[in-house]
Amino acid sequence: PLLAAGGDRGRNLDDAEKTQVREAGVHVFTMKDIDKLGIANVMERAIAITTAGTRGIHVSFDLDVCDPSIAPGVGTPVKGGFNYREAHMVMELLADTGRVMAIDLVEINPILDVRNQTAVLGAELALSALGMRIL
Repeated sequence: PLLAAGGDRGRNLDDAEKTQVREAGVHVFTMKDIDKLGIANVMERAIAITTAGTRGIHVSFDLDVCDPSIAPGVGTPVKGGFNYREAHMVMELLADTGRVMAIDLVEINPILDVRNQTAVLGAELALSALGMRIL
């Protein structure tokens, strides 16, 4: 199991949640790890962990991992999340593996969105995860 912590729950865990994560043996990458190592390095490590001994991976991407400046329409916006390029880098590196079997993009709340900005970002991220390339 893997938790790439960045969204509201990844940056703000209560004591009970921290205990559950530790007891479950979940491998966690925190925002501090991402800041220190860079998103590409963290993703390479996460991909190595999640693809070891598996036929493929399921990606669950909560858009509240993104900074509210690019994803205002989420249930729990928290400053300091992924920027636009970091979010796309995650999806592009996943697509490069050829091992993504399923993906869900969640935490988009149209009532809170601003000019459909979060919904458009979600669609763009889905395209990146599916392998959309410039060339």
